[in-house]
Amino acid sequence: MEEENMGSVKQQLSKLFEVSLGAVVPDEWNVKPLVAACSGNFGDYQCNNAMSLWSRIRGNETEFRGPPSIGQAIMKNLPQCEMIESCSVAGPGFVNIVLSNKWMAESIQKMLTNGIDTWAPRLKVNRAVVDFSSPNIAKEMHVGHLRSTIIGDTLARMLEFSNVEVLRRNHVGDWGTQFGMLIEFLFEEFPNWEDVGRQAIGDLQALYKASKQKFDVDPAFKERAQQAVVRLQGGEEKYRAAWVHICEISRQEFHQVYRLLGVHLEEKGESFYNPYIPGVLEALSNQGLIEESEGARVIFIEGKNIPLIVVKSDGGYNYASTDLAALWYRLNEEKAEWIIYLTDVGQQQHFEMFISAAQQAGWLPADDNLYPKVTHVGFGLVLGDDGKRFRTRSSEVVKLVDLLDEAKNRSKAALVERGKASEWTKEELEQTAEAVGYGAVKYADLKNNRMTNYTFNYDQMLNDKGNTAVYLLYAHARICSIIRKSNKDIEELKKRGSISLDHADERVLGLHLIQFAEIVEEACTNLLPNVLCEYLYNLSENFTKFYSNCQVVGSQEETSRLLLCEATAVVMRKCFYLLGITPVNKM
Repeated sequence: MEEENMGSVKQQLSKLFEVSLGAVVPDEWNVKPLVAACSGNFGDYQCNNAMSLWSRIRGNETEFRGPPSIGQAIMKNLPQCEMIESCSVAGPGFVNIVLSNKWMAESIQKMLTNGIDTWAPRLKVNRAVVDFSSPNIAKEMHVGHLRSTIIGDTLARMLEFSNVEVLRRNHVGDWGTQFGMLIEFLFEEFPNWEDVGRQAIGDLQALYKASKQKFDVDPAFKERAQQAVVRLQGGEEKYRAAWVHICEISRQEFHQVYRLLGVHLEEKGESFYNPYIPGVLEALSNQGLIEESEGARVIFIEGKNIPLIVVKSDGGYNYASTDLAALWYRLNEEKAEWIIYLTDVGQQQHFEMFISAAQQAGWLPADDNLYPKVTHVGFGLVLGDDGKRFRTRSSEVVKLVDLLDEAKNRSKAALVERGKASEWTKEELEQTAEAVGYGAVKYADLKNNRMTNYTFNYDQMLNDKGNTAVYLLYAHARICSIIRKSNKDIEELKKRGSISLDHADERVLGLHLIQFAEIVEEACTNLLPNVLCEYLYNLSENFTKFYSNCQVVGSQEETSRLLLCEATAVVMRKCFYLLGITPVNKM
């Protein structure tokens, strides 16, 4: 077997076990190797096929007497490979693998020489759409948009690292009833709004609140606002110009938040897909999927007791109509193989029904594991210390820009308190405070399983102990300091030095490093950034143990251990990048 097999350790072992299983049970089809990393004293990885194979072949004429004998056969039929040091069979046929120290060390050495991208996992998809953030025009981004933006950016970064072409889509709410309300109010309050420009709108949030208040209490205004929507959607120039102006002001405010977070998105809002809706609905209707129901046009979904409304009783379109048109466009025009939507878990039923409708139409396979596929990535709420939705003391929704400013200011104050400010220029202090403050906000969110709610607490997220971004950034800065203090040229060491993993703690660290690719693959496949956070935290803990027990500078093993330090820093930096966190070299 060719040694330059690329792919993760788990993928490489799976290929070896695939060969073995083919020899052990040649008559059994579709036997996929069940390979997993294992902890404990038995080995580094384990193949767990023996028990399931025994349940398939027992009762047939077979040479095997039970799972242990199948395990023995799997072990004996493994191809020779440099990556495996030894094998053993335990319990009910578990085949345990101990990886070769030499092979692991050489793998890390190659990564240092050729770059971390050589450890990128290989996924089965080439192009994906990640639909995330999606604020509403004329409303300020608030803490409710935080999770979608942060989680979506990390998923996009992990997929991009895995050589997937990612279309980062911001499906902003820029086409609906609120625009009739806003535009009509603007025209009535500021008849010469075009002359005074932005001053007429002033605070867009205040304009929205005032127009909404009038819409709720003044029936005549409400009717005029509804007519204004029709005129806007009919393309009347005066209404279109006001709409463009309002959207542009909102975009500038959104851009400020995205700049602070370091998030890149391409906007294709609801209005973009509006022209495609009639044709898409006509095609679905011709398939017999759309029916009349109580004046509305609907799609009945198998297993659901309510239908998916695609045209309201007043003839207007809704989220379902826009989402179906957007999905059609993404599948047919953008040729996406995987379309990932990020919203809170409260929208789960809408996505279940919308995805089912697409499957009934034959746009998507009925099996969710096949491509093209659509996945709804739901997430829980951001809570305050009182266990309720995170708000200000006056019960206002927290503006995202204010939240980020507060995190930066607290981070800066902590750095000054620790006496670090004197060591840096003013610019360095600002940059470090931003990196730590924004990184702390992101990591506090991403380290939780996205399905659960989490409590927003500045003191906890800015703590320099425990599983926080601050602790991890300190750990990275310490590694950089070790390398600096050695006064060795790390690039020269990469060319002439070599790594050994003879000490137990060196081996634990090395094993953890080479598992990076499969961790990213798992996080991508299951769309769970917390898997990567857990890996990063454990990497830091393993490094701390290694550094405590293995002298680096001045030891006989100095070159090898400096290279291990550098490899750890390289993998940490890639983890930070994938999580959207800016690393710092000194703290």
